Amino acid sequence: HWRTLNRSSVTMAMRGAVSRLASWAVRSVSGDASNHGRMQLRAFAADAAPSNGFVSQVIGPVVDVRFEGELPSILSALEVADHNIRLVLEVSQHVGDNTVRTIAMDSTDGLTRGQKVMNTGSPIKVPVGRGTLGRILNVIGEPVD
Repeated sequence: HWRTLNRSSVTMAMRGAVSRLASWAVRSVSGDASNHGRMQLRAFAADAAPSNGFVSQVIGPVVDVRFEGELPSILSALEVADHNIRLVLEVSQHVGDNTVRTIAMDSTDGLTRGQKVMNTGSPIKVPVGRGTLGRILNVIGEPVD
């Protein structure tokens, strides 16, 4: 059987769903029988300490970076050390063998295998606000004008 929904009935249904979700979240943190009052903590790749790696392969704007420790999470920003320009790489894929495939945000001319790469531990960040109004910024947030 079909029922016609108007705005107030949809709003009430959404409020009920949000209320049920909020009460479930409170129960799961405050301590029901399943976790005995302890909050369970999870470690994600982004929470790990940033590690350093090195360039293992360069094919145009695609750069493979090998890490000895933890791999950076997807969409993390990496910076190439000792390069003639500030070269930022964005992690796009974990390809195995402690290697990530990245996309360079600028030209890779002069980039060689073995160059040191630093994990920033966060995604690419671009400034916003009144100071950026009317300004031209590149993809990594540096002013062009």
